[in-house]
Amino acid sequence: MTNKIEISSIIKKRTLGLAFVLGAASLAFAQQKVNVSGKIVDQQKNAVPYASVTFSNKANKLFSDATLTDDKGNYQLALTPGNYDITIDAIDFKKSNLNKQISAGGNLGNFTVTSESSATNGRTKDIEGVVITANAVKPYRVELDKKVYDPSTDLLSKGGNLQDVLANVPSVSVETDGTVSMRGNSNVKFLINGKPSSMLGIDSGANGLQSIPADQIERIEVITNPSSKFEASGTAGILNIILKKSKGMGFNGSVTGSLGYLPSTNLNTNLSWKKGSWTWFLNGGGGYREGEGKSDSDTRFFNTATGATTRYFEQNSKNKSESNFYNATAGFAVDLTEKTSINLSGMVRNFSSESKNKVDNINYDASRILNNYSQTAALGTSTNLSLQGDVGLDHKFNDAGHNIALSLSLQKSNNESTEDSREFDQSYFQYGTLGNNNTVNKSIIGKVDYELPIGEKSKIEAGYRIDNNTNDYDFLNKETGFNLNYGIVDEYSGNTVYDETINAGYAQFKSKFDKLGYQVGLRAENAQINIEYQSLSGNTSNKKKDYTGFFPSVFLSYDLGSSNNQLLLNYSRRINRPRSWFLIPYPTSLANRQNLFRGNEDLDPSYIDSFELGYAIQKKKFTINPTLYYRKTTDDVKFVLLSQAIGSDVLITSPYNVGNETSYGLDLNLTADLFPWYKIMASADLFGYKSEGSYFDPNRMVEPLSFDGEGFSTRLRLTNSFKIDKTLSMQVQGFYRGGQKTASSESKDMYVLNFGANKTIWNNNGTIAFNIQDILGTRGRNTTSFGPGYERDSYMRWSPRSFNVSLTYRFKQGEKIDTPKRKKDINSNSQGGDDQGPPM
Repeated sequence: MTNKIEISSIIKKRTLGLAFVLGAASLAFAQQKVNVSGKIVDQQKNAVPYASVTFSNKANKLFSDATLTDDKGNYQLALTPGNYDITIDAIDFKKSNLNKQISAGGNLGNFTVTSESSATNGRTKDIEGVVITANAVKPYRVELDKKVYDPSTDLLSKGGNLQDVLANVPSVSVETDGTVSMRGNSNVKFLINGKPSSMLGIDSGANGLQSIPADQIERIEVITNPSSKFEASGTAGILNIILKKSKGMGFNGSVTGSLGYLPSTNLNTNLSWKKGSWTWFLNGGGGYREGEGKSDSDTRFFNTATGATTRYFEQNSKNKSESNFYNATAGFAVDLTEKTSINLSGMVRNFSSESKNKVDNINYDASRILNNYSQTAALGTSTNLSLQGDVGLDHKFNDAGHNIALSLSLQKSNNESTEDSREFDQSYFQYGTLGNNNTVNKSIIGKVDYELPIGEKSKIEAGYRIDNNTNDYDFLNKETGFNLNYGIVDEYSGNTVYDETINAGYAQFKSKFDKLGYQVGLRAENAQINIEYQSLSGNTSNKKKDYTGFFPSVFLSYDLGSSNNQLLLNYSRRINRPRSWFLIPYPTSLANRQNLFRGNEDLDPSYIDSFELGYAIQKKKFTINPTLYYRKTTDDVKFVLLSQAIGSDVLITSPYNVGNETSYGLDLNLTADLFPWYKIMASADLFGYKSEGSYFDPNRMVEPLSFDGEGFSTRLRLTNSFKIDKTLSMQVQGFYRGGQKTASSESKDMYVLNFGANKTIWNNNGTIAFNIQDILGTRGRNTTSFGPGYERDSYMRWSPRSFNVSLTYRFKQGEKIDTPKRKKDINSNSQGGDDQGPPM
C-alpha cells in the first residue's frame, strides 16, 4: 500500500508520461520500506547543504537509492531493510564511505565529512572506510592528452546551442560565419560521445551546431594533439562533445524553455531514471529561430602589367532566414552481470529552414562611374532528417582495469534543398536559375577497444575500427531567360557518389617511472575512396584513391612535486582528408552566378606533424596552462579564387594542394578564484605562420598565384564571473581577434562584448538566465583578398546583436553515480568520453 501512495505522488509531481513508465516498473520491485533520516555536518559541526548521500544495498542493487541534503544538511528517504554501503559526496569535501545495517526506520544521526583543505588525513569519528578526494566543479581542467571544459558554469550560453558554448571554450574560436577553428585552424574534427554523429549532419556545419541545445551538453573535450587511439583526421584537433546521460539513482530530470531576439524559442528536456542495474534516459528539444545577416564586397580589377584600374564590381547582400528544428535521443544501459553491461540508444534529428537573399550587383568603370546595376533575389529551402542507432557491449575481466568494449553505430542523413534565383536589370527580369539538391549520407562505424594493465603503473591499449561512408549527391540546376522556359544546365547538374572505407588499427603503451609518465602509440589507417560522377547528358568520370598512412604519437609528463604540477611534451602525426563535397567536380549552386564554388576531384590529403610543450599547475583556487606548439603541414590545401575567364565578373573558388605551411604559437589558459565573489577564466592564443607554394592555371591566368608569405595574429578572451549573492551570478566576457595577413588575404581586428546573468529560484529547483550576445554590435569580419588582376574588400556579419532569456526547472536530483571505478592508471585520467569505450 505504501508503494501505491508513493507512485501516486510521483505521477502528480512528475511528467505524466515518463512517471507512468517509472511507476509501472517500480511496482515490480515493490517491498515494504522504512523511513530513515540524518544530517551531514563538517568537523566543526556545521551543516553541509546539498551533499549527495547514496545507499547501496549489498544484497540487491534494486533496493539502492540516493538523495540530496537540504540547505540545513538534513536528508530523508525510504529504504528496504538490509545492509548498505553509504557514500557521501559534497563539493569542497572529501568523498567518504561507510557501512550500516538498516533494520528499522529512524534517525541515523550525524555523518561527518572532512574538508579538502584539512591538514589531517585521518577519518572522522562518524565515518569509517576509504576516503577519496573529490574535486569541486571547475570550468576547465587539464589532462595528459586533452583539456576538459564544463559548460555548467557558463552563463553566456544558457538557453543557447552548441555553437554558443564553443564560442566560450578555451583554445576554440567561432568565426562570424559559424566556422569553428582551433588555434587559427578550421580543420576541426567533431565527435559526439567519442564518434562521428548524424546529429551534426553531413560534413557538420553551423546548422548542426545550432540544433544541439546547450542544456544537453555535459562537457567538451578539447584535444589539440590527439593520441594514436583517436582517428587520425582533423589537423587542428578534435572536439569531443559529451552529452548528458543519467548519473543519479531514481528519477532525475530538467526542463528548460527560452525566448530570444532575433525571435527564437527553445524547449529542451533531459530525463533519466536509474533503478538497480537499469538506466533509462531521454534527451530532446526543439525550437524556432530567425536569422539575419549581411555581406558586402567591392572588387577592383586592374591590368597586371601596369597596375592601372580597369573597372569596379560591387555586391551588397542581405539575408533573412527562418528555421525549425528538433532532436531526441533515447536509450538504456543495463548491467547483465557484475562485469558485463550493454547499452542501446537511438537518435532522430530534423532541421528545416527557409531563406531570402537579395544581392545588389553594381558595375562601375575605371573612374567609378556607374555602368549598370542589377539585383539578384534568391529564395531557398532546406530540410534535413538524420537517424542514428548505437549499440555497445562493455566487459570487465577484473577490477584491475582489464577491459574490452565493442560498439556499432548506424547512421543515415537525408538533406534536400532548393534555390530559386532571379536576376533583374533596372527592374526588368533578365534570367533565373532553379536548383534542386538532394544528398543522402549513410555511415557504418564499428570498433573494438581493449585495455590490459601490466603491474601497478603500466597499461597496453589496442583496438580496431572500420568506417564506411557513402554520400550520394544529386544536383539539378536549370536556367532561364526572358521566356521563362527553364532549361537544364548540364555543366552544373549531375550525380556524384562518394564512397569511403577506412580500416584502422592502433596500439599504445603507457607507464610511469618515478615522476616521469609516458605514452607511446602507433596507428595505421588505410583509406579506399571511389568517386563516380555522371552528368545528365551522360558524361562520366571515375576517380579512385587508395592510400595507407602511419600515425605515431608520443606523450611525456614530468611531475614537478605532484601530479597537479606537470611539464607536458607530446608529438603526433595527423591527416586532413578532403571533405567529400570538396571533391565534387562541378558547382553545386547557381544562386549567385558571380561567386561560385567548384570542387576538385584530384585533391589529395594533407599531412601534419604536431609538437606541443606545455606546463600545467592545477590548484584549488587556480589553474595555469601555457602551451607552446609547432605544426608542419605538407600538401597544404588552399582555396584559390580565380575569374572564370579573362575579363569575366564571375569568380570561382576551388581547393588545391599548393605547398607547405608551418605554424607556431603560444596557447595560454588561466582560471582563478580571485575572491569568493569574483572568478576569471582567461585564454590567449598568439600564433604565427609561414607558407610556401603556388598555383598556376594557364587557361585563366598569365602568372602563377603565389602563396608564399608569413604573418602573426592573436586571439584573446576574458570571462569575468561575479557572485552577487547565494542565488544570483553574472558574467561579462570580452573577446578580441587580431588582424591576420596571409599570402592571398588580409583581415582586420575584431572585438566582441557579451553579458550573462543567472539566478536560482524555487528552493534551487529552478534557474532563470539572461544573456546578451554582441552588446556593441561589432561582430563582423572585414577582409581584403588578392588575386591576379583583382583586389576585393569584403565585410560579413553572420548575425546581429541578440538577447535570450531561459527558465529551467529541475526534477528530483539524485546522487551523482560514477561508473564503476577502474584501477587508476599512471595518470589518473580516462581516455575520451565514448560510452561504448574510448574513442579511436
